[in-house]
Amino acid sequence: MQHNWTRHFRIIIGFVFACAVAGWWLGSVLIGLCTGLALYLAWTLVQTRRLHQWLADPDASDEAPGSVGLWGDLFDSLHRQHQKHLRSRDLLQTRINRVQESTNAMRDGVIMTNADGAMEWWNWSAEYLLGFRRETDRGQPIHNLIRSPSFKRYFDARDYREPLDIRSPAKPHIHLQIQISLFGDDDRLIVAKDITRLFQLEQMRRDFVSNVSHEMRTPLTVISGYLETLTDNADDAPPRWQKALNTMAQQADRMEALITDLILLAKLETGEQQVNDNVTNVRTLIEQTCSDARALSGEAEHQIETEIGPRHFVFGDEGQLRSAFSNIIFNAVKYTPAGGTIRIRWYTDKEGAHLAVKDSGIGIDMVHIPRLTERFYRADPSRHQQTGGTGLGLAIVKHVLLNHDGNLEINSNPGEGSEFICHLPRARIAEAPIETAQGIFD
Repeated sequence: MQHNWTRHFRIIIGFVFACAVAGWWLGSVLIGLCTGLALYLAWTLVQTRRLHQWLADPDASDEAPGSVGLWGDLFDSLHRQHQKHLRSRDLLQTRINRVQESTNAMRDGVIMTNADGAMEWWNWSAEYLLGFRRETDRGQPIHNLIRSPSFKRYFDARDYREPLDIRSPAKPHIHLQIQISLFGDDDRLIVAKDITRLFQLEQMRRDFVSNVSHEMRTPLTVISGYLETLTDNADDAPPRWQKALNTMAQQADRMEALITDLILLAKLETGEQQVNDNVTNVRTLIEQTCSDARALSGEAEHQIETEIGPRHFVFGDEGQLRSAFSNIIFNAVKYTPAGGTIRIRWYTDKEGAHLAVKDSGIGIDMVHIPRLTERFYRADPSRHQQTGGTGLGLAIVKHVLLNHDGNLEINSNPGEGSEFICHLPRARIAEAPIETAQGIFD
């Protein structure tokens, strides 16, 4: 590059010298220099015009305009840069096309939108699952095409840790699972997965459990009735029969508890048991549950301590909340060694209302915690056999809290006890009813 500039400089100096010599020969050096400068300026303007025309549409010609000297080097350099740009653009376009082709081959719908939800691109599966039209929907707000309040709340909330299940707006028989990811300048990548088959299987399972539970209740009631009659007259039976009758009665009671929990869980899952958002006195509910827990403890003599904050009224279904709280407190009694301590705390903060039940039991390994709320999941099967647990308690707790817009938090380490915390949102906190408040001040 330095060599080229030196050469061009020498050429310019030579041209000026030639113009000066020609002017001297004609009788005026100044006229010669001015004439040379005018010719060089005219030539430069012509080259500038050619450059402007080529830059306006460089793809019109594969070759850059031909020239000499400084302008020739400039044209050649720009031509090389243009060719390099074309190769980079073609390579990038090839990669984009390959990504789009592979995305179009996916069975899941993929949609790209900007931060405001304007649709920029989607694959063929999105057209089938969601009914998008490539000719008219580009640039449209996705909320106009997926008219679901839950989807709009999910899109605007920016909390995409959990997916959203909705029905397809174009094909209501298709159930979709929506997962959104943020990328770029707050843009969204939306993936829609067809979970219709999974939804149908889950519905079949729920119907099966519900129907079987109801069908088993009648024969079990008959069996329990005869066992109760036989047990009442067991004194006249041989000793070995007495033990058998007592064992059968215990197992019948256990099966009755299992069926009751199955029916309750089925109602919670299917929405048959609606949430009655009445004002519930949590203090009374906890005190009654703790009284039952002390009776359950019996000779184990657990130390059950309670701490209930001043704001102890919530909007919720008292029956469902009683079921959830009693399951957690009774579990603490069942799985805490004799003489252990169980601390029950109800408190409120800016996040909402919370019931924390902490025990001094043997604790739970971290590997089991994510699955504890699954029905029939047993972290330690031998413990369930000893306590007679159904394996449905925490599943019921999870669904009750979901019905109340809350969630369950589990903290535990082996040898350090366990803590179960029921979280309810701030909107569920209620003030004391008027008649209750009057009773306090009377």
